Amino acid sequence: MRIQKGFFGILAGIVFLFPTSSISAKAEAYWPVGPEVEAVSAVVMEASTGTVLYEKNPHEQLYPASITKIMTTLLALENCSLDEEVLFSYESVHSIDRESTHIFRDVDEIMTMEQCLYAVMLGSANDCAYAVAEHAGKGYENFIAMMNDRAALLGCEDTHFTNSHGLPDSQHYTSAYDMGLISCEALKNDMFRMITATDRYTIPFTNKHPQEETYLVNHHKMLTNYQGERQYLYDGCIGGKTGYTDAARNTLVTFAERSGMTLVCVVMKENGSVQYTDTRNLLDYCFANFTPWNIAANETHYEIKGTANAELFGIASSFADLDRESKIILPNTVDFSEATYEIVEGDGEDGTIAIFQYTYGDRHVGSGRIKTADTTVKPYVFNTLKVEDAPKQKKIRVEYIFLAVGALAALAMLIALIVYLINNFYILRHRAHTRKKDRNRFKVIKQGRHSRWKTRW
Repeated sequence: MRIQKGFFGILAGIVFLFPTSSISAKAEAYWPVGPEVEAVSAVVMEASTGTVLYEKNPHEQLYPASITKIMTTLLALENCSLDEEVLFSYESVHSIDRESTHIFRDVDEIMTMEQCLYAVMLGSANDCAYAVAEHAGKGYENFIAMMNDRAALLGCEDTHFTNSHGLPDSQHYTSAYDMGLISCEALKNDMFRMITATDRYTIPFTNKHPQEETYLVNHHKMLTNYQGERQYLYDGCIGGKTGYTDAARNTLVTFAERSGMTLVCVVMKENGSVQYTDTRNLLDYCFANFTPWNIAANETHYEIKGTANAELFGIASSFADLDRESKIILPNTVDFSEATYEIVEGDGEDGTIAIFQYTYGDRHVGSGRIKTADTTVKPYVFNTLKVEDAPKQKKIRVEYIFLAVGALAALAMLIALIVYLINNFYILRHRAHTRKKDRNRFKVIKQGRHSRWKTRW
């Protein structure tokens, strides 16, 4: 059982003591100068905050090539189970360019969704990307519509998809900024993280390849020594996606974690292998020049009051609190107090009732969510549970309950008797005195009769 939403609405109005305006910045905004890169367009975002640490032509619309498959994989994970069977249609096998990257699937071949997604992300298999779209969208065109809807929902304004694999199409384009948004969202999915971080994967025998396994190696050279080029390996790389077509040239999305930050680096329209050099320089620049600040540990301009007697109801001591994982990203030389914030109404997602939105200069640097605490009332453990499964509780004997009830009843009766005696003291005393006189009178009469009887005899 949960406390009703209306109750939270009341609480939201009484637990916050915020100032009515944001704190003024104490210094002129400073932002480090980033390295020069050969990419036509590039962006580096911090994944948990959405902070843009570096940008070059971030909104230029360009062909994405196979980094498109990040959106394909995200949508498939959001709409399918990993054990679902994917049937390869004639179109998934023959409609793609056979000279493009694929893993030689056959018509009516069956693979699980999990196997297909590893082929999409590690092997960049276009045939698998097509089959995944057909299955997840219950029709290929419907899946493409889903891709565009999902992009719009994430705030992408420079993107239009026409396929699930990224092969050239004049109407299939995106920007480095939009790919950053899509990638940050994908990293929220634990299974996506697992797939993109995998070095190697083996697809077992299928109905069309009963004696032949398919071996996959992640094409991202900063994660694996794909093609033996160990010089591109990067400490902290946790995955990403490569892309190339003649029209798009080289595109690359890279994920890396260090020093409490998860970075998404997108470079587009690169020549040769310089995309790896550019990516390394950008990641090194960001890790060296920026610091994460935990909001809950540093923000002093708010107070959340606890709720009295909450423990009596088996709930948390406060109905709302600041998300303890929320942070902002600032240049190394900038103090937390130099960031400004405004408070906006929460969207209700995950119990969010208010949001701190932080900026430094004119840059968004992160946000903190005020969330309702877990208010699930602890259920009573009934005897239907096995003894070994039930939590240890003090045993309450039924006879003790009856004794306690009886004692309380007796005490209540005694108190009532005392009150009655006090309220009727004079009446009772008068009655007692009257009865005593009557008894004495009866005694005198009785003695008189006895005397007369003796006289007669």
